[in-house]
Amino acid sequence: MHRDDETPPPRPRWLGWALMVFMALVVLGMLNLGWRMLQPGPGAVSAARGASGAGGLEGSAASPPSAPAGLRLVEASDCLRCHGMERYYVGPSFQQIAARYRDRADSVDYLAGKIRNGSVGEWGRTLMPRHLQVTEAQAREMAQWLVSLPVPSAAAQGASAAEPASAAR
Repeated sequence: MHRDDETPPPRPRWLGWALMVFMALVVLGMLNLGWRMLQPGPGAVSAARGASGAGGLEGSAASPPSAPAGLRLVEASDCLRCHGMERYYVGPSFQQIAARYRDRADSVDYLAGKIRNGSVGEWGRTLMPRHLQVTEAQAREMAQWLVSLPVPSAAAQGASAAEPASAAR
């Protein structure tokens, strides 16, 4: 008997099982990522345990009680997801921000406005989202702490200045 020319060639049976296992792994990986994204960060957990105010940004177990209020607010909010103390991550480091804006006469007001209202294009293509959950007084405390940071060393500043250029590519 002649085989019909229009019949597709037989596929191996293991191919279907391999595709099902692959898709199951993809689904489990996506569920794992979703679960991790929904988990609160370490600052949010400690702020929820030790919060005394209604804002939820008042305290953090990560910083000692003698730490500046601005630092405690920064650690309790989501600032550390994008900014590092000395390194450029998604956004510039806190020391880079302090070095750029500390000489402005209105640096605290300006940075407090940027914290609450966000910005675009200040540091390349990086977008800073608005943080309307932060009160004006909290934003001023954060900005005051920010401009009080020490100037980064020349070696650290040179190393982190190259990072925004590579991130823009």
